[in-house]
Amino acid sequence: MSTLFISDLHLDPSRPAIVACFLQLLAQQAGKAESLYILGDLFEAWIGDDDPEPLWQEVIQAISRCVDAGTPVYLMHGNRDFLLGERFLHDSSCRLIEDPTLITLYGQRILLMHGDLLCSDDTAYQALRKQVRDPSWQEQVLACTVNRRREMARQAREQSQSSMLGKSDDIMDVNLQTVAHYIRTYRADLLVHGHTHRPGIHVLEAAGYGKQRIVLGDWYRHGHMLRLDDNNLELLELPCPVPGRGQENFHNT
Repeated sequence: MSTLFISDLHLDPSRPAIVACFLQLLAQQAGKAESLYILGDLFEAWIGDDDPEPLWQEVIQAISRCVDAGTPVYLMHGNRDFLLGERFLHDSSCRLIEDPTLITLYGQRILLMHGDLLCSDDTAYQALRKQVRDPSWQEQVLACTVNRRREMARQAREQSQSSMLGKSDDIMDVNLQTVAHYIRTYRADLLVHGHTHRPGIHVLEAAGYGKQRIVLGDWYRHGHMLRLDDNNLELLELPCPVPGRGQENFHNT
């Protein structure tokens, strides 16, 4: 059996093909994969567990069926779905994991992160991240009406797109010294993260011989998944035909 890792699906009712692709993955892997890790940004925007969007119930039920079939699903908050709460976890049977989380798997120490903490050169984003992860701030937001929270999410997306126009790719990508710091701190053999939407496998000489960083891709044009077992490490593309033009740029905040 193998373990699967995905991130940055950005599920949204406006992108039904990607939602269908994720539901298909859950159905295919239920009871077959050893476990599934979702490393943040499962949703384009999660405004609270009381969101009445009917599609979310379909997603929640599909995850729960996957868990019931014998494949546990582990979920990490991303920068778009940090308001995922206890109700969602209960209904979906997901297990919430912290960012970062260290696991031991197939004889390797594997560090799991969403990836935004690694983009330490983007100081404006890091300040925003600290704000939105504050429990008091979240409590104030969740006290607003669903419609108000939906409008706040729309405004946040617009501000994110505007802020990216003035930032270089280097600022929005990971800082390699920060990457090396986390690998050394956790004594990890392998780092797996998403967020930057730049899938690839990198050898980290600065962090020690043989260390690797696996970057998971987004689910805009098609799906991306890391499959890991005793003998193999594969970064795969999943066919998810999406009509129209895809979104290829960073979506960091």
